[in-house]
Amino acid sequence: MTEKPKKQTKKNLHEGHRERVREKFLKSGMEDMEPHVALEFLLFYSIPRGDTNPIAHALIDRFGSFSAVFDAPYEELLEVSGVGPSSAVLIKMIPEICRRYVVDQEKGGVRVYSSEEALKLLRPRFLGRRKEAIALLLLDSRGKATFCDIIGEGSVGAVPIYANRLVTLAARYNAVTAVMAHNHPSGRAMPSAGDIAATRQVIWALEPLNVTLYDHLIITDTDCLSMASSGIMSQLYAEHTQRRETLLHPESGRMVSDLPFLGLELGPEEEDDEENSEPGG
Repeated sequence: MTEKPKKQTKKNLHEGHRERVREKFLKSGMEDMEPHVALEFLLFYSIPRGDTNPIAHALIDRFGSFSAVFDAPYEELLEVSGVGPSSAVLIKMIPEICRRYVVDQEKGGVRVYSSEEALKLLRPRFLGRRKEAIALLLLDSRGKATFCDIIGEGSVGAVPIYANRLVTLAARYNAVTAVMAHNHPSGRAMPSAGDIAATRQVIWALEPLNVTLYDHLIITDTDCLSMASSGIMSQLYAEHTQRRETLLHPESGRMVSDLPFLGLELGPEEEDDEENSEPGG
């Protein structure tokens, strides 16, 4: 008499599936995983029992893409059925861990000789950020990066820049050259009038230290605009030179600056109905 095979319970099916997914990851990473499977795998570690596949699908359906799940606010993640505080925290941790990982790899005094190389250092600072922030890269006389970090954060559309902090950091790190960057979460790498005005004022703030603002980068998830490459920086420095000459005191030879170290503000991003018809990155 043949023995009937034991019927697998739902629990055993899930455990077997989890083990297969783990083995696949250990063998070949996530390169061949579908987005929902990768998310399902992550949720194994916040939901120890049960089927996380429907939750992964629900998250991607709710927010539109794999990456958008990690960009979603904590409170909105909790609105998805099956997602509790542990899962929401785990999801929000991933971009932060990735950013710290990339930034940590860059320690050791990288030398920067172009805007492209500056972008490689600065872009990771904005990974996963849904609000505007500003980063500063400082270089010494040999082009060695002495400082690279976020120096200000704000709501979408405006970032306060404090010139005092810029000057203090430039002096502390013996900077000769600076590169500034901020993100546009909307996905449009276009400078607003406020962005250009703030850049102009930063040039003035750094001049007493003989620090050159080499570039101001506007970064999105998929694009970047360099004010140096687009000619904006050369135009601003030409204006700066002309203005400096008109402000030179005729008797003492000292420059009379009408720009004290004020709190400056970037943004808001200028809107264009036609250009904004396409969804941002």
